[in-house]
Amino acid sequence: MKRTVLHYTMSVAVAACIGAVAVPASAAWEPTRPVEFIIPAGTGGGADQMARTIQGIVTKHSLMKQPLVVINKSGGAGGEGFLDVKSSANNPHKIIITLSNLFTTPLATGIPFSWKDLTPVSMLALDEFVLWVNAEKPYKSVKEFVDAVKAAPPGSMKMGGTGSKQEDQIITVALEKATGTKFTYIPYKGGGEVAVQLVGNHVDATVNNPIEAVAQWRGGKVRPLCVFDNKKMDYDEVIADGKGWKDIPTCKAEGLDIEYLMLRGIFMSPRATKDQIEYYVELFKKVRETPEWKEFMKSGAFNTTFMVGAEYAKWVETEEKRHETLMREADFLAKSN
Repeated sequence: MKRTVLHYTMSVAVAACIGAVAVPASAAWEPTRPVEFIIPAGTGGGADQMARTIQGIVTKHSLMKQPLVVINKSGGAGGEGFLDVKSSANNPHKIIITLSNLFTTPLATGIPFSWKDLTPVSMLALDEFVLWVNAEKPYKSVKEFVDAVKAAPPGSMKMGGTGSKQEDQIITVALEKATGTKFTYIPYKGGGEVAVQLVGNHVDATVNNPIEAVAQWRGGKVRPLCVFDNKKMDYDEVIADGKGWKDIPTCKAEGLDIEYLMLRGIFMSPRATKDQIEYYVELFKKVRETPEWKEFMKSGAFNTTFMVGAEYAKWVETEEKRHETLMREADFLAKSN
């Protein structure tokens, strides 16, 4: 495997009384041209917002000498983006932000891709899922919402979500099994569009990430009922109606024994060298230390877990197995799986 190393040489006039001069043999790697930052999802969703926030932070604080160029490649449930990076072996100028479609897309579509085709860099955070309803609706608790779904004809209540056979629909199926109900699931291209559809009453509920619906909650257009985690979110800033993220109960406490957190992580193309990986690890550590990132984490109520190296790879491997189980139970696996 070839590695580009910047060599330094110098000419030294040596007198008989002067000893040998030691010079550095190499310097650490850094990008030499613009870096493509691939988003395997549409615009307006959580991954898109996070990637563009990172781009802004990197630019504002001059954390890279080369530009970071954000590119959305959402085709095939993100498969377009994953296959692009997979086919870019030995190209350290291409990185990708991942969500759980890292697992769901190959399992659901059968495309020739696995997370092992990429190089893990770091987990940036874990994203929460919240059960949202339109604020004009009368139900203000999970029980009231579930009772309304049960009272409606099967399938007449619409659940909006990002993509098919991905995170939102996996949670929807879990909701159906836990409550004995049936939704009509309507897929959209991104979480931003999903939020708009809920505000417009075109769907009855969503399980959007906090960052995808916080603006609509702050505007009094939607209402959170519960969070799909084993504990409440930590953030206490008031968002709307005198409530903040910490005031949203867990779904489990409301009678729905469902937990689901989503990866927000970084991978790079195959065959990356140690120096190239380390460059991006250090870059994202610097990003995480900025006030803009900390504010973004708070506004989106993220779980701020950070992982790199073997720990990160082990976590991803475990999640892949868990998603295979969840998708098999939901009958979402491609026939080849």
